[in-house]
Amino acid sequence: MSVKHPIIAVTGSSGAGTTTVKVAFEHIFRRDGIHPVVVEGDSFHKYDRAAMKQAIEEFAEQGKNLSHFGPDANLFDKLEELFREYSETGTGKKRYYLHSDEEAAEHNARLGTDLNPGQFTPWEEIPPGSDLLFYEGLHGGVVGDGVNVAKWVDLLIGVTPIVNLEWIQKIFRDNAQRGYSAEAIVDTILRRMPDYVNHITPQFSRTDINFQRVPTVDTSNPFIARDIPTPDESFVVIRFRDPKKFNVDFPYLLNMLDGSFMSRRNTIVVPGGKMGFAMEIILAPIIEDMMEAKKTL
Repeated sequence: MSVKHPIIAVTGSSGAGTTTVKVAFEHIFRRDGIHPVVVEGDSFHKYDRAAMKQAIEEFAEQGKNLSHFGPDANLFDKLEELFREYSETGTGKKRYYLHSDEEAAEHNARLGTDLNPGQFTPWEEIPPGSDLLFYEGLHGGVVGDGVNVAKWVDLLIGVTPIVNLEWIQKIFRDNAQRGYSAEAIVDTILRRMPDYVNHITPQFSRTDINFQRVPTVDTSNPFIARDIPTPDESFVVIRFRDPKKFNVDFPYLLNMLDGSFMSRRNTIVVPGGKMGFAMEIILAPIIEDMMEAKKTL
């Protein structure tokens, strides 16, 4: 951890809704004039899209599972190296994973390369002068196999809908956006399950703040669901691992978030439609305190 070069990590599995948190942070950064280095978790995958497909087949021939959730498909050592170096010096190496034609065109123009979607850009040195590092991806709090990414993080945020809702979101996204069949999506969920249990779920015991969306409609069979529960059909359970660490003012939050209530001494429940607003009023003071501490050095 570092006061001079703080690191914020948002961790959550595929389809969990980490993008909502990312937008909340972007609003905070823009309002407070904070200049972050943004690191996407996908950029620390071990294989590009074509190589991953081949590696999955090779692992399957050996009776093994390979998924983006586990260590065999990721560069956990490089992620920890980046976090360590940034916390000490404010620099480090990052790259980008190209998800789309638009991203490929943007980075090809910037770098003078000829890369395609599904590939990585070359590693680049982070320029000095940033205010903090912001990570969003699968493994911001991962620990294990001689690697401890979590210990370098100053604020670790978890985003984790209940698992049936997570599956519904994944099924709809992969079918609508990527054209995968329901059978192929279920196969992917099953292949990822051991890594999900061993490498994704344990991170949420390390998060400083956890946001869990819980639907108020029936999601008991996610594989036949016809739509994704809306935010207004949900509650968000917000758990603080140590409320004293960030001086959480629960009476203030209850007053600001209409319809919210306390379920435990460290847990507040808010209507799902207020998730983004709740994130901003909870996280903004924490980040502002970080920046103030940084200035006093």
